[in-house]
Amino acid sequence: MFHRLDRKEADLYLSNRARKGFTVIQAVALAELDALHTPNAYGHVTLVYDDPSKPLVREGPANDYWDHVDYIVNRAERLGLVIGMLPTWGDKWVLRWGVGPEIFTPENAGAYGEFLGRRYRNKPIIWILGGDRIPDHDGHVEITRAMARGIERGDGGANLMTFHPQGGNSSSKWFHNDDWLDFNMFQSGHGRILNPNHEVTLRDRALSPPKPVLDGEPCYEDHPINWRRDGSTGWFDEWDARRAAYSSMLAGAAGHTYGDHNIWQMWQPGREPISVARTPWYRALDHPASHQMGHFRRLFTDRPFEKLVPDQDVLAGAAGEGADHMRAARAADGSFALVYAPTGKAVTVRLSKISGGRVRAWWFNPRQGIAEPAGEYQAAGERTLTPPYSGRNNDWVLILDDAAQDLPRVERREWAESIR
Repeated sequence: MFHRLDRKEADLYLSNRARKGFTVIQAVALAELDALHTPNAYGHVTLVYDDPSKPLVREGPANDYWDHVDYIVNRAERLGLVIGMLPTWGDKWVLRWGVGPEIFTPENAGAYGEFLGRRYRNKPIIWILGGDRIPDHDGHVEITRAMARGIERGDGGANLMTFHPQGGNSSSKWFHNDDWLDFNMFQSGHGRILNPNHEVTLRDRALSPPKPVLDGEPCYEDHPINWRRDGSTGWFDEWDARRAAYSSMLAGAAGHTYGDHNIWQMWQPGREPISVARTPWYRALDHPASHQMGHFRRLFTDRPFEKLVPDQDVLAGAAGEGADHMRAARAADGSFALVYAPTGKAVTVRLSKISGGRVRAWWFNPRQGIAEPAGEYQAAGERTLTPPYSGRNNDWVLILDDAAQDLPRVERREWAESIR
């Protein structure tokens, strides 16, 4: 976004996301696709002679790369969005693949971090270090820590900070006990279907000291499965994106990341696609799961989701395997519970897990953002409830509410209509 979009395009993107109910937009200051040497939309580059300690800053409004970043950060703020800012993509400190070059040392990483922290200390920012890489040795670890210390010097510790690792890894492996790491981020990635990302969520959630955790890069909508350029394995679709979101959230995540393969690279005709991007980014803005993430957010924020604890014991029957695997969570005070059924199989639940004398049940449709009543029952014993439809792309969330609690009724349609 910072590197490839002009201001009109950035406005289009951010407005679309705000309208759909997104909260945080991940964006990279020193972006992946040759951001060091290929100028941005206005002909500006980032650094003086590839030196992170010398950002290229010129006097005057809109006169350098960082003025453009300022514009986007400020525009996001006006729309109620937070920028999850990656100071750099990982190829600038651990090349492995990509363009690079590796330019960071502990010394210049600290200076660069301080520049960013000072510049954006009063803005709604979450710092995301790493950039899809993991440390190969202690020197790489120290580069990351030096950048974190620099950011904290610059912003006074005002903003949250985490680390975006390479696929199949979590920030907890290297940095869980570091004071600067406010929450853990892992990447379940794009390598296989039905990746059980809930397992990493559960593992990191159980670490001491306790820190929030979320999946920072799950399977992206319209991404070729396992990066196969010939399309032989197919593409992740809206169901894959939803399954990753609900499975991780009901395992105790603090939130979730949605991505689209065409949008992260802002692909459009005339640009070389990365791994068979096939939809111009401005059309991919309205891929189905992008709408459905708004329903996802609304479901969890309509209720005090911070009370949720993972609890598979809500299920009295089998949780299922593979595509059918269900995840359950309940409020710690028993006021409500949620069960995600990815393929719409019947759900057998222990109603005694809900406080009070009566349980009000709903089937929430995560594709449309609406719900329909599923009955009211005594809060005792077991009951099998069957969703209206079943099969792939017929996932449902069973909501179990304490009927005596003042919880929102969920058969509302205005939210679904407002984000179309």
